[in-house]
Order: sequence, then C-alpha cells, then structure tokens
Amino acid sequence: MIEQLIRTPFTDLVGVRHPVVQTGMGWVSGPRLVSGTAEAGGLGILASATMSFAELERAIVEVKSRTDRPFGVNMRADAGDAADRCRLLVDHDVKVASFALAPKPELIAVLKEAGIVVMPSIGAGKHAVKVASWGADAVMVQGGEGGGHTGPVPTTLLLPSVLDALRDAGSDIPVIAAGGFFDGRGLAAALSYGAAGIGMGTRFLLTQDSAVPQAVKERYLATDLTGTVVTAKVDGMPHRMLRTDLVESLEGTSAARRLGPTVRRTVDFKRGSGMSWVQLAKDGRSMRKAQGRSLSQMALAANTPVMLKAGLVDGDASTGVLASGQVVGVIDDLPTCEELLDRVVTVAADELRRGSSYVVG
Repeated sequence: MIEQLIRTPFTDLVGVRHPVVQTGMGWVSGPRLVSGTAEAGGLGILASATMSFAELERAIVEVKSRTDRPFGVNMRADAGDAADRCRLLVDHDVKVASFALAPKPELIAVLKEAGIVVMPSIGAGKHAVKVASWGADAVMVQGGEGGGHTGPVPTTLLLPSVLDALRDAGSDIPVIAAGGFFDGRGLAAALSYGAAGIGMGTRFLLTQDSAVPQAVKERYLATDLTGTVVTAKVDGMPHRMLRTDLVESLEGTSAARRLGPTVRRTVDFKRGSGMSWVQLAKDGRSMRKAQGRSLSQMALAANTPVMLKAGLVDGDASTGVLASGQVVGVIDDLPTCEELLDRVVTVAADELRRGSSYVVG
C-alpha cells in the first residue's frame, strides 16, 4: 500500500489518501467493495437506492466494522424517505453524502450542519453552479462514456464546461470527473483539465473485492469497445449497458409487448423493497416531478433495480441487464482495490512528472 503521492482539494476535503472515488453502483457497491476501496486509500461509496432503509443501516454498520477510514453513501434525492436516510448518515457519522440528483437546499443544510460532505452528481455546468450556491461541497460530473444512466456529452467536453461554469460563478468547489476512467493516465488527464479527482465504476466492479459473480465478471472482461449500448427501453431513460441478447431483443420490442414484463417487475420491486403501493406511487410522483419523466417512463422505472439484480447478483443475463461504461473494452484483469489504486496513483504521478518536463521556462 503506497502513501499519498497526489494531494488535491478533494483529498483534503474528504480525508482520503488518493483522489479516486469508487462510484455508487446499485447491487455492486456493497460493504465489501466500499471498505476495500476505503482501506486502499480511495473514497468508497455505498449504493443505497437498491436498499431498504433497514438494509442501508446494516450496510453502514458493516462498513464501519471493516474500516475506520472515510466512506460515503449515495442516495436518491427524490426518494420519499430521503430526509430519514440523511438523518441515518448523521447518526452513524458517515463522511460523504452523494446524490444521483440534486438534493433540496434543506437536505444539504442538515448534512452540512453535521459536518458531512455533500457531493451531488450533475450533468451540466448550470446544475453545478446551482448546487454550489445551495452549499454543496463538491460535485461529480459523468460524461457519456460512463455506465448506467448517462448523458450524450463526452467527458472531455462536459468536464471543462462544468469547470468553466463554476469558475465564472466564482466557485472553487472540487469537481470529480467520471465516465471513461480506468487507469493512472486518466487520473493525470483529469487533474490536468482542472478536476480534483476521478470517479470509476466499471473498473471497481471488475476487482476481486467486488461481490459480482465471477462468471459475470468474465463476461465483462470478454467485451470489447463496441460491446456496450445506450438504450431507453429498460426504464425509459438513457442507460449504458452490455450489449446482450436480452438488450437487443428489448431494443426491437414495442412498448405494448413490454407492458406485461414491466408490470411483473414492478410487483417484484415492490415486494423486494418492502414499500407499500402508496409509497411506491409517492416516490414515482417525486421522480416524475424531479426528472420530468412521462407516465410511460415512470411505469418502466421499476425495471432497473429488478433487472440489474438479475444480472449483477443472480448472474442471469437472459432476464437481467449488466450496466457498464465503455471502459469495459480496455479492462483485462481483476486486481484487488489496493492493487488497483496503487497502480492508478503511481502511474498518474509519473505521467504528471513527465508532462511537466515539457514546460519550457
């Protein structure tokens, strides 16, 4: 395990050795992966959107039993129990609260009062400026190369546009760049752009500390750069995943033919989450308001956790999907989190030194 080689405003803010974030991936970012990342010097983030409230509390307790280093929890800002989950983070002294959507200013205030670092994920410069004005301590920006729900703009364009927008607004909060990162060269490039660190999802999924079944990992490792596709046929929103027979069939299926499976998965999601139909409807209304989804898109939304669980937990690609970033096409090994972070940071430091040698005067 190497000592700190790169210090940024993000490492100072969060108290980690390395400016690397393991992103909150549903059914993947559990206690084992999060604690492994934390022990290796990065920031591990628990994915709570696929957990009930009780499951989240148990996961937090387990991470804290495995490590005394900082870690975070990713939450849905539009969830009906978002305030209760934030209080859970306060009660258990979690270091970082990350959000897939911008949390309300009131939630940010509660978290900051408790000394918790607030880091929303944003998709445009104007959104970064807004959450910074509300008190967010940092932001994560994911370009279109990333896995899961993603946008159309590549990281190389989205990242500088966000940095410029924050600078023009007079904000210097740290920006974490995600989407397309897997090695030390990427970290060096992101820091050169002006980011304070990188977020990696697929790269951490493909480690020994990830609880994803070995057969599923092998499927990822066998995928090339053309092996992912962005589809809205799973939950109504653009979602990057491995190109499987199931995904190909969904792409060619009409909305009417998807209705029956959609209803069944909604029932499965309700049963697994422990939510009542009233709670489910309330969450759906909140999501529709926050994200501007249509009714048909809302009907599809319950597909995501159920189908991801089938693929990533049960290892059944015939009924489940496998979220993935495009970097899957250039990953060919399964290191431990410690081996991965040592390698990423060492190479990044070497690249930054090499780059500085080009400067004349």
